[in-house]
Amino acid sequence: MKVYPGSIFLIPFLFILVISPNEVFAQANNDGRQNIGIGLMAGEPTGVTFKSWFNRETAYDIGAAWSLSGRNEAVHLHANFLYHLWFEESDNLAFTFGIGGRVIFAGDAKAGVRIPLGLNYVFDDAPFDMFVEAVPILDLSPDVEFAGNGAFGVRYYF
Repeated sequence: MKVYPGSIFLIPFLFILVISPNEVFAQANNDGRQNIGIGLMAGEPTGVTFKSWFNRETAYDIGAAWSLSGRNEAVHLHANFLYHLWFEESDNLAFTFGIGGRVIFAGDAKAGVRIPLGLNYVFDDAPFDMFVEAVPILDLSPDVEFAGNGAFGVRYYF
């Protein structure tokens, strides 16, 4: 398996997010909700998702998944910084957008920039959220080309 130089930018980003000493990671949000969630996402790619909230408007998420569309045994890793715009009619539903990176480990490994766009619904009386996202991608390595992902999922917060 080859790892292309363009994939190197994602490794420090993931490292900083995972080991960050920011105290907010271990605390509940101001509204009493827990801010660390783990769950499943289905779509392209399909796998596990992790999300941690900085505050009510910002969060990051990480995904480890497998591509099911023409890439046999392709492992997909991504990390995103997300911003949430809450709907006035429903303070549980937010439009999300952000920026991040992805790496696909396969025979033709790729690295690129993600622009996630979606909706996130946080339940009032249960420690769950649901999301749907569409993600335009600009792959930078080994060739510059456009791609896309899409998924829906659910996370449990603890």
